[in-house]
Amino acid sequence: MTTATYAPAPGAAPLPRMIAAQAALETKMLLRNGEQLLLTVVIPTLLLVLFSSVDIVDTGKGKSVDFLTPGILALAVMSTAFTGQAIATGFERRYGVLKRLASSPLPRWGLMTAKTASVLVTEILQIILLTAIAFALGWSPHGNPLAVLLLLILGTAAFSGLGLLMAGTLKAEATLAAANLVFLLLLVGGGVIVPMDKYPSGVQDVLGLLPISALSDGLRDVLQHGAGMPWGDLGILGVWAVVGLAAAGRFFRWE
Repeated sequence: MTTATYAPAPGAAPLPRMIAAQAALETKMLLRNGEQLLLTVVIPTLLLVLFSSVDIVDTGKGKSVDFLTPGILALAVMSTAFTGQAIATGFERRYGVLKRLASSPLPRWGLMTAKTASVLVTEILQIILLTAIAFALGWSPHGNPLAVLLLLILGTAAFSGLGLLMAGTLKAEATLAAANLVFLLLLVGGGVIVPMDKYPSGVQDVLGLLPISALSDGLRDVLQHGAGMPWGDLGILGVWAVVGLAAAGRFFRWE
C-alpha cells in the first residue's frame, strides 16, 4: 500500500467560472431582498393588474392591457437595472463590500459583468411573469420580436449605466432617496401608465427624450401597433447607454 502525494496548486478559478458564481450570488441576494422584490416584481404586477382591470386612466382605443403591458415591461427593466441596482450597489460601496471584492482575484470589470448578468437574469424572470399575467388579462401582442429584444437590451444598458453612476458617486442614503424619487417621477411622466399625448406638446418633446419614455414608446409601437424597427427610440436609448456607461466607468468610486 502506497501513500499518495498531494501537490496543492492554489490559484484563482477560471474567469468565466468566477463571473458566473458572482452573478449567481448577486441574483440570490437581489431576490431575497424584500425591498428589491417589491420594486422588481410586486409593484409592476399590481400596476398591470389594477390599471388593466379598472378604468382609471384613459388609454385610448383598444384594450387597456394592450397599452399598459409595454409600459409595465419598461418599468420592470427600470426597476431592476436602475433603481434596484443603484440601491444595492450604493450600500455595498458604503459597507466596504465593493472594496473587498475589488481586491479579490475577480477583476473589477468582471464584477460589473456579474452584476449586469444578474440584472439580465432578473429581468428575464420579470418578463416571463408579467407576460403570463398580461396574457391572462387578454393581451394581444404584435410586432417583431427582434425589435423588442433590441429595445430591452439597450434599455437595460442605459438604466444600468445610470444606476451605477448614481451608486458610485453619491452616498448610500442619498442613492436610496434619489433612486426611489426618480423611479416615481419616471413612473408618472415616462409614458408608462399615462399616455404621452395627455401632456402639453412642449412637455411631450422633453419627456420623449427620457430613456423610460423611449423604451415604453418603442415597446408600445412594436407590441401594440405592430410597427417596424423603432430607430428613433433605439437611438435615444443608445445615446443614454453610451453616456451612462461611460460616465459610470469614469466617475465610479469603489470606496
